[in-house]
Amino acid sequence: MRNRLSVGIGAVVFAVALAGCAGSPGTSTTSSAAPTTATSSTAPTTVSPTSSPATAGAEMKVASSSAGQIVVDSKGMSLYFFTKDVKDSGTSACTGACLTAWPVFTTTSDKPAVEGVSGTVGTIATPDGKKQVTLNGMPLYYYAKDKAPGDVTGQGVQSVWYLVSPSGEMIKGAASGY
Repeated sequence: MRNRLSVGIGAVVFAVALAGCAGSPGTSTTSSAAPTTATSSTAPTTVSPTSSPATAGAEMKVASSSAGQIVVDSKGMSLYFFTKDVKDSGTSACTGACLTAWPVFTTTSDKPAVEGVSGTVGTIATPDGKKQVTLNGMPLYYYAKDKAPGDVTGQGVQSVWYLVSPSGEMIKGAASGY
C-alpha cells in the first residue's frame, strides 16, 4: 500500500511540474523543417551523431533524428527550446518545479565549442550562478524523461517544448515514431 501511494504521489508531483511549464507562448522561432505526423508508438527514437571523432570536444553538435537534424550535447542527448522564453531576454522562463522536468543545459565556457551548429551560441546566467547555453538568444534545456542519447520524447510536450535545429530554429513538427 505504501509503495503504491509513493508512486501515485510521485506521478502527481511530476504532472504538477509539467503543468507549471505550460501556458501562453512567449517569443518563439519558427522552423523550416517539414512537419511529420505523430504515431502512437512509445518506442524511443534514435539519434545518430554526425560529427567525426575529431569533434569529440564539442559541447554541442548536430545529430540525425526522427525529427530531422537536431542539436544535441556532447553525449548525444537532445536539446529543447521552451516557447515561454523570450528571445534575447537573458533569462529563463522555466523556474522552480519546471526545472525538475526540464534541466538547463550548462557550460563552464564563455564560448561553448560547437560542431555543425550554425546558429549564434551564447550563455546566460542562471539564478545559481551557472552558465546556461543559448542558441539564437533562446535558452536550451534537456528533458528529464530522455534517458539515452537519441531519445526525443520531449518533442511537442504541452505544445511548448520543441527540439532545436542546427540553425537555431524550433522544430515544430512531431518526431516520426514518437
